[in-house]
Amino acid sequence: MQGTPVSLSDLPPLREVIAKHGLSAQKSLGQNFLLDLNLTGRIARAAGPLEGHDVVEVGPGPGGLTRALLENGARRVIAIERDPRCIAALEEISAACPGRLAIIEGDALTTDMRALVEGPARIVANLPYNIGTPLLVGWLQTEPWPPWYESLTLMFQREVAERITALPGSKAYGRLGVLAQWRTQARILFNVDKRAFTPPPSITSSVVELVPRAQPLAEAPPRMLERIVAAAFGQRRKMLRASLKSLGLGDPAGFIEAAGISPTQRAEELSVEEFCALARAVSALD
Repeated sequence: MQGTPVSLSDLPPLREVIAKHGLSAQKSLGQNFLLDLNLTGRIARAAGPLEGHDVVEVGPGPGGLTRALLENGARRVIAIERDPRCIAALEEISAACPGRLAIIEGDALTTDMRALVEGPARIVANLPYNIGTPLLVGWLQTEPWPPWYESLTLMFQREVAERITALPGSKAYGRLGVLAQWRTQARILFNVDKRAFTPPPSITSSVVELVPRAQPLAEAPPRMLERIVAAAFGQRRKMLRASLKSLGLGDPAGFIEAAGISPTQRAEELSVEEFCALARAVSALD
């Protein structure tokens, strides 16, 4: 005899799920579980209308945000979870909405997410802190561009969010800001108090929206741009004529001036478009 079907609204509170499955957050996995259902609902709504969309979620943990994404109309959620302890909790959610939750046990850094989605897709996640930045850089380097996803709605530590959205001349401006703003329009949507998490992290978090540009701010070879930005900000206090020597291309003064930039400028003074000009100038040396 079959049991009574369970709906999302019938699922137990997240604290009960965590206790049932022994899901103590592990620092080694960058876990901080989000249990406030009002907040998970706000994040899901911030991603825009989800009807007709596949949503990729990285690090769902016990599934608080997963539930909110499904409740807000996502056609299907693809949840990528590295921690095998969380799979049983996610399977309970899957049972409550058959065919709408795909659970992928594995490392998000090595998962081909594009192959998992069908049709319009968005990425929405409370990212594990220890892989948030490399995941974002990978999504920003997606080829071809525009990418397979329509938007990114992601939770980061506040300081990372500020780096993503920082403007030239500010202390937070660096590699991440250049790469993010080159290909997307990025903005901080709202902050999240550390008390919303279990266990509470040491600092405030922020939800960031990144919407891919149809065309990047300026033309540039992606890999070369990444190399130049990394070299320039790797020694951000030095002038470009010194910091870009690490590229191993001889005296950088020639290609810096060819890009219409003064060799005495520093990385934090350059706009995204000027970094792109540098990347084009270096590529022209070949």
